[in-house]
Amino acid sequence: MESTLHQSITLSPGHLLEIRQGDITEETVDAIVNAANSHLLHGGGVAAAIVRRGGWTIQQESDAWVKAHGPVSNAEPAYTSGGGMPCKYVIHAVGPIWGEGDEDAKLTAAIEGSLRLAEKLGLKSIAFPAISTGIYNFPTQRAARIFIQAFRNYFTGHAATPIELVRVVLYDAPTLNLFLVAAKDTFSES
Repeated sequence: MESTLHQSITLSPGHLLEIRQGDITEETVDAIVNAANSHLLHGGGVAAAIVRRGGWTIQQESDAWVKAHGPVSNAEPAYTSGGGMPCKYVIHAVGPIWGEGDEDAKLTAAIEGSLRLAEKLGLKSIAFPAISTGIYNFPTQRAARIFIQAFRNYFTGHAATPIELVRVVLYDAPTLNLFLVAAKDTFSES
């Protein structure tokens, strides 16, 4: 089922940000972002939902990635196929655990790293969940502001990017509302 659009913002000419409510595993985009851990063990949260929906091949490809490249860092996400999902790729971004230090910079690095990887892969569309706000306990309101600012900064500095559409797909209404407020606050400052 298609997610529900709640807000659409032009980041720069030809680049659109959408904030939606729904299930990220059902998004018809080039890539969805997984809120991953550094060893790409997809046992809970968004990661488990992605493997349930996309198939065990995603975990197998993730295991092969870690074996070949080592643990995944905040700034350099991994990627696998989308398995049985409508997306071509899953970009596995490692967000920070709240309390480990320098969390804001690490979350920004995970967002920007995902966008850089999408660009390297030549993708036109990407969907993000609220990385680190689940079991990693990153405060959702703070994360929402970081996400929106990171998108704004990235597209301001990368006008030639092939990425035309960035979606934030949020499952629950409280998280959705915090992202909508963050977007309103960020873009009313312009």
